[in-house]
Amino acid sequence: MGPGPGDAETPPGKSFKPRPSSRPVGARDKCGVLGVSIPGQGAAPYLYRGLRALQHRGQESAGIATSTQSQMYHHRGMGLVHEIFDPEVLEALRGSVGIGHVRYSTTGSSSPENAQPFVVGTGSREMALGHNGDIVNYLKLRRRLAQQGVEFLGNADSEALGEFIAHEFARSRDMEAAIRRAMTEAAGGYAVVLLHGSRLYAFRDPLGIRPLCLGTLDGGMAVSSESVALEMMGGRLVRDLRPGELVTIEKGQLLHSSQVPHPSRTAHCMFEWVYFSRPDSVLEGRLVYDVRYRIGRLLARESPVPADVVVPVPDSSRPQALGFSEQVGFPYAEGLIKNRFVERTFILPDQKRREDEVRVKLHPIRGVLENKRVVLLDDSIVRGTTLREIVAMVRGAGAREIHVRVGCPPIVAPCYYGVDMKQRKDLVACGRTEEQVAQALGADSVHYLTQAGLLEAIGLAATNLCLACLGERYPVPVPQEQHRFQKTLLEF
Repeated sequence: MGPGPGDAETPPGKSFKPRPSSRPVGARDKCGVLGVSIPGQGAAPYLYRGLRALQHRGQESAGIATSTQSQMYHHRGMGLVHEIFDPEVLEALRGSVGIGHVRYSTTGSSSPENAQPFVVGTGSREMALGHNGDIVNYLKLRRRLAQQGVEFLGNADSEALGEFIAHEFARSRDMEAAIRRAMTEAAGGYAVVLLHGSRLYAFRDPLGIRPLCLGTLDGGMAVSSESVALEMMGGRLVRDLRPGELVTIEKGQLLHSSQVPHPSRTAHCMFEWVYFSRPDSVLEGRLVYDVRYRIGRLLARESPVPADVVVPVPDSSRPQALGFSEQVGFPYAEGLIKNRFVERTFILPDQKRREDEVRVKLHPIRGVLENKRVVLLDDSIVRGTTLREIVAMVRGAGAREIHVRVGCPPIVAPCYYGVDMKQRKDLVACGRTEEQVAQALGADSVHYLTQAGLLEAIGLAATNLCLACLGERYPVPVPQEQHRFQKTLLEF
């Protein structure tokens, strides 16, 4: 392993230390990965811009690794991208190829040791790896490596994956073969970027659970968790990586593409369209904004209710609220104003922090809400604590009725593929009817989008989506899931 977190490998006489971060740690969600290869240009400035575009996917830590033919440079730390990188740090990250990462912890604690990219020695040359998702059998991989003398600095599944690849490379001296072996051994959802020498590698799990796309960029190529990062860097989306695909890029050109054996079906995470991805991103050929707008229209058809105003829970519910408003003919209004300097509450580290931050994050407009029958649109409900606080705010601003409409079916089961919802007791919809959820939230009514409505909005069949959190049918068997709950798609 290379220098410690936040310590960039720099020219002699230069030294950079991680700056204290004002951001809380312990966030719980997915990550964002990015890779660029641009002949004749420095990769670091592009990676910085791309990571800023992916900041919504990870607000806990960030890192960049770049490489020349003979030297790797890397810098990572806790906090937001702009807090970790300044012009001097970026200038020290030399090379025309590199990878970047923004993180929320899912498997592995929130700590500097688990910040990415991970840097692992592979003989005379180092390797850097950034990972989005969860490896459900990582403890098995970790134990196997530990028995063979591998030492770990942190407890993240991403580190186990990186060490596994490095170990296989030491045996074969063939990086593509080492990665393919890891792809057949690692189970779960993952999108990974890997830097080794002058080559950039990118690969995706065999079911395509986690997103990863390929694009062109200023005479070179780039890969990213979302298409919007390609555009923010000045590039253009070409296509999504296929499930189980490994691409090798060198000097801005696609050298090789191959696929490991994979099922005939896919299992794209439905939550990417519902909540995680930016509305201006395109996933699997579908503009996220359009999907969310259709969700709103379908919600209005499924659960019409007399009301005076349709109000979104900002920001990710705006397209749904617009669709709902236009379908029913009730006016749309911004009844909640968001403080843009507060992170998403779903990914805050503990319950008390989430509840406190809601009051700082949002403020109701009494003139919009007072004495009104309000349809309150939210993209999804996980724990329900944030929405309960919001309902109380709207009620306190004088709303006469509050009817919650949710752009996602009830989340009743844990996710093990990159989203930290691992305990049923924390899920407000688990074991409750819509009437009971409404009572728990303090709302007059609650209606969730049906699964049929979700499938229609996304435009993919259930067999091509991961819907495990909606029905406990897991596309990849999960060792830590209690057997009495486990239902894999192999049964159907």
